[in-house]
Amino acid sequence: MKIHEYQAKELFRKYNIPTDNGILVSEKLDGDLELPFGIPYVVKAQIHSGGRGKGGGVKLARSQEELKTIVNNMLGTRIYTKQVPDGKIVNKVLITDATSGGKEYYLSLTMDTKNEAIAVIASSEGGMEIEEVAANNPDAIKTTLIPFEIGMKAYHAYDIAKDLGVKKENINDFVKMLLNMYKMFIALDCSLIEINPLIEKENGFIAIDAKVNFDDNALYRHPDILEYRDILEEDPKELEASKYDLNFVSLNGNIGCLVNGAGLAMATMDIIKSYGGEPANFLDVGGSATVEKVTAAFKILLSDKNVKAIMVNIFGGIMKCDIIAQGIVEAVKTVKLSVPLVVRLDGTNADISKKIIADSGLNIIAAKDLHDAALKAVFASKEAL
Repeated sequence: MKIHEYQAKELFRKYNIPTDNGILVSEKLDGDLELPFGIPYVVKAQIHSGGRGKGGGVKLARSQEELKTIVNNMLGTRIYTKQVPDGKIVNKVLITDATSGGKEYYLSLTMDTKNEAIAVIASSEGGMEIEEVAANNPDAIKTTLIPFEIGMKAYHAYDIAKDLGVKKENINDFVKMLLNMYKMFIALDCSLIEINPLIEKENGFIAIDAKVNFDDNALYRHPDILEYRDILEEDPKELEASKYDLNFVSLNGNIGCLVNGAGLAMATMDIIKSYGGEPANFLDVGGSATVEKVTAAFKILLSDKNVKAIMVNIFGGIMKCDIIAQGIVEAVKTVKLSVPLVVRLDGTNADISKKIIADSGLNIIAAKDLHDAALKAVFASKEAL
């Protein structure tokens, strides 16, 4: 789960991670604002995306009148970034003081499951997208792995500070800040804490920007964090899928996928690609593909205007194929299918399931195996263009 910058900074303050002052505004301004800091101001669109500045989502105001104009123009507009090419509507803006001067750093903590550690990624070239730094000057990025069983110690933070070239008089402040970031990361089950830029002033550090993501599977332990969820920022299809316990991720293709099992879903997307097609989504209905869940899945797939064909790939194990086939038939009747549907069923009671599909009288394209299904789905999607 992602949260907004202003929410991340609220958490920073709770964990004694130094950050700037800010005022949240969600309605257009009629007059001047009383602010706890002076001119100039920075106005930041609160959307779940990086690269807001390049998309016009971060602007400098040098007067109250200019502030009013920027805020009123930004609220309700759509911001486009590399991360959200379709854009996000700005419903809130954060107004902060314009901190100037000082060395800028990049600092983040994230999971490294391969090495069973937390990775601290740091760079002396803050203020830029870390992808640009990696491409243009990879040596400027320092990665330190903190094993779970050890945890971050003061010497880890001290070594990172030395590698970055932090001023000697500010090293203790850096160590305290990084240890607090680690404490927050562990306590709140974060998957990412990112500060870019982190500014080094004469008397310490200030987190000018803040990005925090959480492990969705651990949110049941943090009802207070769950309250930060902004459903307006989420993909409507993914939000609807979560209501039915469907694992769904939107993609940019035109073949809707309905599969049981995450591994099989990945294999399905791979084989569609290998035949020259483009999957429109990852959708795992899990091991209990009830009529209700399958119907909801079809509705979600059909809500994507880019979907030109649907491929169902089911391997019946504990859940028998005939039960799934019946669910597919009932679901298709309910949603009034408008695109070609290719179905591949294999496993327990597969022969019975194929008879159910054949006897349904519905316009369903049967496939004998996975390759046949992918080939037919790709062909159907291209015919529909």
